[in-house]
Parts: sequence; structure tokens; C-alpha cells
Amino acid sequence: MEKHTAATIAFDEEREARFQRTLRAYPEKGAALLPALWLAQEQFGSLSDDVLAYVASRLECAPVKAFAVAEFYTMYKRERVGRFHLQLCRNLTCSLMGSEKLRAFIENAVGIQPGGRTPDGLFSLELVECLGSCGTAPVLRVNDTYFENITIERMKAILENCRKGTLPDPESL
Repeated sequence: MEKHTAATIAFDEEREARFQRTLRAYPEKGAALLPALWLAQEQFGSLSDDVLAYVASRLECAPVKAFAVAEFYTMYKRERVGRFHLQLCRNLTCSLMGSEKLRAFIENAVGIQPGGRTPDGLFSLELVECLGSCGTAPVLRVNDTYFENITIERMKAILENCRKGTLPDPESL
């Protein structure tokens, strides 16, 4: 994705239409902050200070409100993530079921620590508190896809597929 400056930030045609539909669903503009941030992140890849200021101006709210929301919710990314964003659950159940071994394996296999992104932009790694699937621990989310009952062998297959440019179907592993 290209780098955007304050002067070049604007929703593209598709997202502008979605933004307008979103505004109609709320009684006041400021109430549409979360979905508007989601649209901006989808288009720009992350929520830089300039992108947050743009969204706030479009919603006629104080920029600090957009900044606070982006910092509070983990679904919003202030820094660019990899094409395949690996979110590994580190909560108690996943830890007891092997997520620490998976973490070490991922770190060695892709060469990054949590919070990092590979130089080629293919992978990023984030440790998260809970992915809400304790009964199928350990759990990994790659972009918007959940992988449950992850083993080292399944993790190898996921990474191999990602390196080929595709995310495997969780049921196929």
C-alpha cells in the first residue's frame, strides 16, 4: 500500500458510498465512529494520526475521540500489519494447551517477535488475550479466519500455505 499524507487522505468511491450508508444508520454522525474507523483501516491499512484526523473531521468530532477509540480497541491497528496477520491466543487455556510452544515455533519460523512484521510484509505476529474459543485451544486467528486445536504440524501447514499466497481452509488441515 502506498503512504498517505494528510493532503491525500480521502475515502475511495466504494468506501465513501459505504460511509454514507453507515451515517444514515446512526442518529448522529459521531455514533458512526467505530464503523468509520473500520472503513479507514480497510482502505489505508492502518490508522495513522492523519487518517484518524480525517475520520474525526468527517464525523465532526474531536480528533482525540478517534485517537482514544483506536488505542483502546485491539481490532484497530495503528501500525501496518502483514498480509497474513497472525494472532495467537495467550490466555490461560491456550497456554495450558501449548500456545507457548506455538509462539516459539512461529517466532523461529517467520523470524519475528510479537508486535513485529517481516521485512517483506508477509507476516505479522500479535499475542492476544482471548479469541473466545477455549474449548478448542490453542487458537490462532489469521486475518479473519480462526484455526482451532493448533499443533506444530498444523502451524507448519498454515505458514506454508501463506508463503504460497493463500490462506488454507481450517477444515482442510
